[in-house]
Amino acid sequence: MGKLPIGLQLFTLRNETSVDMEGTLRKVAALGFEGVEFAGYGGIEAEKMRDLLQELNLKVIGSHIGLQLLEEKIDEEIAYLHTIGAKYASIPWLEEDQRSAEAWQQHFDKFEQYGKRFRDAGIQLLYHNHDFEFHVSFDGNFVFDELFDRIGPDLLKVEMDIGWVQYAGQDPLEYVTKYAGRLPILHLKDFLKGENGMDTVELGRGLLPRVELIELSEKIGVEWIIVEQDNCANPPLEAVEESLNWLKNNYLNK
Repeated sequence: MGKLPIGLQLFTLRNETSVDMEGTLRKVAALGFEGVEFAGYGGIEAEKMRDLLQELNLKVIGSHIGLQLLEEKIDEEIAYLHTIGAKYASIPWLEEDQRSAEAWQQHFDKFEQYGKRFRDAGIQLLYHNHDFEFHVSFDGNFVFDELFDRIGPDLLKVEMDIGWVQYAGQDPLEYVTKYAGRLPILHLKDFLKGENGMDTVELGRGLLPRVELIELSEKIGVEWIIVEQDNCANPPLEAVEESLNWLKNNYLNK
């Protein structure tokens, strides 16, 4: 069995990409990442972005697209993803006022509608979790699980941020197993529990059972392992390089 490819969620480098998207992508490619997942495009037109990624031999995995853009500019987002060759679009985040039980009832319907739009365009919609999806329940189900129970896998699949799953008090290995076959992208986010909540750290510095999760991911059909660090104590480019080096030493080169 071949090794899973390693990508980077560019949200980690948001300060760098906001200043120089092209230069940051060149640095990411030079570090050795195989692919990138976008969180905005730095104002670069789709055709130029496509050509740049091809030049750098960086595969485009997909993009995180906020609810406002999905509601107001979904056609433009689909067109951009088509041009750069992305396979996935992900719902990345809900604001606090969008997380009530009443709000979730609306999300179930909206996400299904978005899923149909993307499916018809040949793109798979995903949902990327944090911990709050494990704090609201429907009929004894965490809203995380209720979401995927209500919406079929052809319309919505799982982009599991496994650090947030574990931080929420759930068993990460059990959750990866539970969504086998519906989990194309795994965010391998290491963390420590800080005084003010979750402190994201470089791979190898935290509490995540990293090796076991990677081995399980290989077995259950995960397509990409994604490095993401919400906040970095060290310069972000140094942080993602350290995480990639951990993956090289403990997975890719073994």
